[in-house]
Amino acid sequence: MAASGDIVTYRELNDRSNQLARLLRDRGLGFGDHIAIFMDNNPRYLEVAWAAQRSGIYFTPINFHFNADEVAYIVDDCDATAFITSVELSEVASELTEQLPARVETRLVVGGRLDGYESYEDAISAYPPEPLEEELEGHAMMYSSGTTGRPKGIRYPLEPKPVGTPDPMLAGFGATYGLDRDAVYLSPAPLYHAAPLQFCIAVHRFGGTAVVLEHFDPEGCLAAIERYGVTHAQFVPTMFVRMLKLPDAVRAKYDLSSLEIAIHAAAPCPVEIKRRMIEWWGPIIFEYYSSTEGMGSTMITSEDWLEHPGSVGQAFYSRMHILDEEGRELPTGEPGVVWFEPGERTIKFEYHKDPDKTARTRDTRGWASVGDIGYLDDEGYLYLTDRRDFMVVSGGVNIYPQEAENLLITHDRVMDAAVFGIPDPEMGERVHAVVQPIDMRDAGPELERELLAFCREHLAHYKCPKAIDFDAELPRQPTGKLYKRLLRDRYWGDQTSRIV
Repeated sequence: MAASGDIVTYRELNDRSNQLARLLRDRGLGFGDHIAIFMDNNPRYLEVAWAAQRSGIYFTPINFHFNADEVAYIVDDCDATAFITSVELSEVASELTEQLPARVETRLVVGGRLDGYESYEDAISAYPPEPLEEELEGHAMMYSSGTTGRPKGIRYPLEPKPVGTPDPMLAGFGATYGLDRDAVYLSPAPLYHAAPLQFCIAVHRFGGTAVVLEHFDPEGCLAAIERYGVTHAQFVPTMFVRMLKLPDAVRAKYDLSSLEIAIHAAAPCPVEIKRRMIEWWGPIIFEYYSSTEGMGSTMITSEDWLEHPGSVGQAFYSRMHILDEEGRELPTGEPGVVWFEPGERTIKFEYHKDPDKTARTRDTRGWASVGDIGYLDDEGYLYLTDRRDFMVVSGGVNIYPQEAENLLITHDRVMDAAVFGIPDPEMGERVHAVVQPIDMRDAGPELERELLAFCREHLAHYKCPKAIDFDAELPRQPTGKLYKRLLRDRYWGDQTSRIV
């Protein structure tokens, strides 16, 4: 752990994850069953994930900013029968004791005591550290909010493969980024996100060292690189922005010479920010574009990016197509929906309990898309320009505005509402709302404060609008379709891209 210096050795990781795996098996969880993890970044997080990973169990990390209702929904929807939290989240965890489904009989708390939960440390101490007689590969099932407003689990098929079965995807991953037992990987983001968690697990598979930041702090990040001799790290563009805003004297204070590769993803990076990062750290910055669904990806090096500024790279392991709304291939330079052909490394996913949403991501050829809009240049480099479903990416976090819209429309003083992303110089985008009040005479600061408080009462704060404007009528067509793009264009002006 970067700030505290707490160390978990490989022996400790092995023994504790074995103990938890045995506890889960003793409590009746077998191949294909499910646990949910609701924790802050702490030394126990990865051993909990590994216990499931080596037991053939699905594990769902839950955003620690969620309120009790949001957490309870995911625990119920993912069919978890075990729930593990940490004492640092005791306020929400205490609320959950009455909301968790009855089938969640195993409820553990890490790092202290909490009514309604067993002590994690006491519970696993009753079990030996030897591995299960049959260790099978499990898998994470991450949740991604959908346009209907309710998060959906992204589920991959589980096969009864022994732990450590050779994986071509993992081998390619290691070769691309030079990961081996000498790698020291810095994970500055919350482990409930797909990329930080899966990168840490991959580093463990290669025998390297994972250094986890408890919370991102720009100077603390630079200090950790120097202190631990970090060779690899992964960031989101907001972290770049915050590090670049440090005083020159602070940035120059730390020795970053150990850093060999800095990876970034999760949100498009403003051109000038990336250019400045390459000037500062040198051509060690790699970018990839993908999704939690894993239907395809692109990658670009610093050298290629400098020749194609603003691009997210060329297709990495599957062919890429730009199609119009009728499924026709578009010519070079013309924006359309980004689709990927399945490649030999592609794993077919489904949205848990939502076959209709799953079907909408694929066409009759089996190609898949999450709805991003972009175009290809003559050399096959992808440039993203928009999101078909108006997802907001703020600080690398995906926010689907339908949740806030669905909530605002229930307020007694609201006739209609639109929520979308607008440019933000630090976060990339921020959540904004335009509301049509029932009585336009109510429009103003008082109603704005009331609606913002209403949102924060019912949703995680990062999902809520930061500000609200008012309109006498929102642009809807008679069928009910909201022309949200007309509203967004007021804030994005004449920018050629609606992604920053």
